[in-house]
Amino acid sequence: MIRVQSLTKHYGDTVAVNGIDFTIRPGAVTGFLGPNGAGKSTTMRMVVGLDRPTAGTAEVNGRPYAALPAPLREVGVLLDARSAHRRRTAYKHLLAIAATHGIGSARVHEVIGLAGLDAVAGKRVGGFSLGMNQRLGIAAALLGDPPTIILDEPVNGLDPDGILWIRGLLRQLAGEGRTVLLSSHLMSEMTQTADHLLVIGRGSILADGPLHEVVAGVTRAVVRVRTREAERLIGLISRAGATVTSHVGEAVELTNIAAEEIARVAAEEGIVLYEIATIEGSLEDAYLALTAHDTEYRATAQHAEDGARR
Repeated sequence: MIRVQSLTKHYGDTVAVNGIDFTIRPGAVTGFLGPNGAGKSTTMRMVVGLDRPTAGTAEVNGRPYAALPAPLREVGVLLDARSAHRRRTAYKHLLAIAATHGIGSARVHEVIGLAGLDAVAGKRVGGFSLGMNQRLGIAAALLGDPPTIILDEPVNGLDPDGILWIRGLLRQLAGEGRTVLLSSHLMSEMTQTADHLLVIGRGSILADGPLHEVVAGVTRAVVRVRTREAERLIGLISRAGATVTSHVGEAVELTNIAAEEIARVAAEEGIVLYEIATIEGSLEDAYLALTAHDTEYRATAQHAEDGARR
């Protein structure tokens, strides 16, 4: 697992990470979310020993990364998809990494196949697209068959087939009991992949819990109803504490009341409902609510309008 305690990083007067604590446990995919400049990359770099903390500790499988005797066999990392030497072939790149840990060529061929790179294994990395570099980086992360995986934006540049592949791979790795930490800005992918959610903003942890609990905790479910007697229905259920959030013609959206209660009232009063559905809050809604005051880079409304016109 990954354990972080009182982790802090200062760059001069700037506080990039502010005394954060969290534990990433095995058997689940943990999504790591936060606005640009929130401290995600700095945190991951400290976990894998690329940046030294100002204070606090970060451990992988019970030890600081620098103390791991064979780090490639303990934690697989992808932080920069374009870090491979451009003049090396994909195979030679992976073979060189494998040699540092006594990993044989058979495993190199295995991860090349796993990443879908068989057709380009003999080609130089300099000619690779971003998606191919992502696959190569993931192959490198898996070389040592590690129990812990840390991936930063692994779906960037992947085509739909590649996105499905990485989604299935991450679920498989977690299903095998590995610890998986995934950073991404794509809410749709996070919703379909992550079990647990860690949200950071301005260097502090804003949320840490199962994805569905985090979403439910900061969003409200809306019940959408469509009926020709909307005004009458609203009058009846308002007495039960329902709040109307939208009313356009026959369509009404309400909060603070369950769909079952609306259906019961409608049935008792002989009101015909043409539609009734509960719309749960989305991860995007939850993320925006959590980070509303912690986004460092935000366009003003006037600038956004000017940009749209241009």
